[in-house]
Amino acid sequence: MKHNAEIEKRKTFAIISHPDAGKTTLTEKLLLFGGAIQTAGAVKNNKIKKTATSDFMEIEKQRGISVATSVMAFEYLGKQINILDTPGHKDFAEDTYRTLTAVDSVILIIDSASGVEAQTKRLMEVCRMRNTPVIIFINKMDREGRDSFDLLDELEEILKIKVCPLSWPIGIGATFQGVYNIFNKELNLFAANKTKISEDVISIEDVNDPALDEIIGEGPSAELREELELVEGVYDAFDRETYLSGKVAPVFFGSAINNFGVKELLEAFLEISPSPIGRETSEGFIAPENKDFSGFVFKIHANLDPKHRDRIAFLRIVSGKFERNKFYNHVRLEKKMKFSNPTSFMAQDKSIIDEAFPGDVIGLYDTGSFKIGDSLTEGAPFSFKGIPSFSPEIFMELENKDPMKSKQLEKGIQQLTDEGVAQLFIQQPGNRKIVGTVGQLQFEVISYRLENEYGAKCAFVPRRYYKACWMTTDNQEKLAAFIRAKSIYVATDKDDNYVFLAETPFLLQMAQADYPEIDFHFTSDFKVGQEV
Repeated sequence: MKHNAEIEKRKTFAIISHPDAGKTTLTEKLLLFGGAIQTAGAVKNNKIKKTATSDFMEIEKQRGISVATSVMAFEYLGKQINILDTPGHKDFAEDTYRTLTAVDSVILIIDSASGVEAQTKRLMEVCRMRNTPVIIFINKMDREGRDSFDLLDELEEILKIKVCPLSWPIGIGATFQGVYNIFNKELNLFAANKTKISEDVISIEDVNDPALDEIIGEGPSAELREELELVEGVYDAFDRETYLSGKVAPVFFGSAINNFGVKELLEAFLEISPSPIGRETSEGFIAPENKDFSGFVFKIHANLDPKHRDRIAFLRIVSGKFERNKFYNHVRLEKKMKFSNPTSFMAQDKSIIDEAFPGDVIGLYDTGSFKIGDSLTEGAPFSFKGIPSFSPEIFMELENKDPMKSKQLEKGIQQLTDEGVAQLFIQQPGNRKIVGTVGQLQFEVISYRLENEYGAKCAFVPRRYYKACWMTTDNQEKLAAFIRAKSIYVATDKDDNYVFLAETPFLLQMAQADYPEIDFHFTSDFKVGQEV
């Protein structure tokens, strides 16, 4: 029974949004309410040295953006909360998409002025692929923005999901006075407070109470009552099962920077969001209640602590109980492994744990044994499905600017590409290194980290390739003939698989027509057929 109680206690979710919608700020405020931090950092204010807790890489602090997923765990109202704060920038979408495989639900942030943006739509599509339950937080209500009903219409039309408001704003921008909490039938008045929790909240249980007129004024009161009547007529009453199936998204309004609406969001989230759920595997569905431990690696990060040059594999526990110093099966390597220093996270701060349960995300010190998508099991070996792999869209050749640091460059590019943010291809002759990513900003991050974490300076020279295509065949003679004919376009990946770097769609079509015995795959995990 203790095991089931531990499962029920946990809530593991990601916070996602278009850049600048307030994702990292909301993460901080949730930590603030959870008592995990005492004062919030200023994400964008360079005058303030204290930066956001979840933005721990130096380049993130300088740019004011998140470029890697952060994991933060804390307790609140008897629940163990595991937040995964994801990058918003489209160039780092791979990290976000993989992170979504490791969570059970999502909070999606919308900027009240901007509404649904390009990255919002892409992120929502990934959530819908897995029917992930989504709660929407419409942020920045203290600024001038769009009409609330127009925003809800846009959410339904563009994101293709029904919405259900569980709170409603009183005014917006200069006239913003607070929200009526439909879920709990109470009124919360707005008071700007950016760094600490405010206890000065006036509550009123009934929106028809005449005292409301005195508190916010007769005009705003009449407008609120009218709008709430309209909400009740237009939108279905909240149904938890419909939300859990991913068919409807509850909506909350607030201002994360001012801590307003955050507590209501958090407490409603704890009440309605799912506890840890199971995952599909090569051997069928694995439920969290299964007594045998299992989990999968969805992220790898080198130099989480620059002082110790460590490499951490992030593992989502799916079933059973993880125990320190116990042997588990590394499925891909077919070998037993044990871990003496498993950790839980508060951004870059880590603490050693003795046990962990389904829903938890733990860090395992890694010397190069893990790849993204690897499974650890107790008992029967199996692999988890649905960890996406990506086809690079931009290719650059890595040039060493300091021959005296060749070893550092080699080690650095190997470790950084192990994280899954980029792919490394080696071309002969000359051992030339081609790096492929899905976003231009990745090269800036790689260059920065190579210099600051490994002491290696590099330059990136553009290479005009259309696609990286992994090749498989049962006819080794045909493969050898292809490699001879196309040698200047053939490379190997980090696992020594052959890759065809096609310059144009036409040349790829020609290769497929001329060599029908060879299969060309657009991602590196062709063995399990998971292509994104």
